[in-house]
Amino acid sequence: METTEDNPIDSSDIRAFDIVALAASADGLKALIEILSALPSNFPVPIVIVKHISPKYPSFLTEILNRHTSLTVKPAEDGEKLYQSVVYIAPPDYHLLVKPKGMISLSQSPKVHFVRPSADVLFESVAQSYKERAIAVVLTGGDSDGSKGVEAIKKMGGIAIAQDKATSTVFGMPAAAIATGCVDFVLPLPEIAGAIANLVITGRLS
Repeated sequence: METTEDNPIDSSDIRAFDIVALAASADGLKALIEILSALPSNFPVPIVIVKHISPKYPSFLTEILNRHTSLTVKPAEDGEKLYQSVVYIAPPDYHLLVKPKGMISLSQSPKVHFVRPSADVLFESVAQSYKERAIAVVLTGGDSDGSKGVEAIKKMGGIAIAQDKATSTVFGMPAAAIATGCVDFVLPLPEIAGAIANLVITGRLS
């Protein structure tokens, strides 16, 4: 599927949320593949992803994910508009922010939690731009990146999901998010895609 003008974010669509933001680190590729492969090709909102990747080596994340999903996966580009059914990946060494009216901004501002891209930067920008219409998901990973971001999501009325300990290879990021008290649902990895789809389409978990 191409990102074309006939597939923009259509405000007339009936849906409960307007964007899904995912963050992952250690063993996050497996988690992202499982989630994206289970979502339908006509998923009615854009997905934005931060995965901690070393800028010292070429990243093949986009190519790998494209082989496992019917959605279009692409590197995020500064100034581009978000489209439904498209997955946008933060490039290595760039923070990914989402501005009002569904515009992407890339930044090389200082690292947060020693990483760039940062989940906190993404989630906080999504919270500001989409308020109660945003879903943030914290997946397997170390450290606490994403915890401040889920606080921002909840403050604006959005929904936060964290992967549970049993299915996380490294529970640091989900645990830090859960510890804030701002996570609405703690779910095993196999249930996250269905939860996202149900929330976006119906506003309910199931």
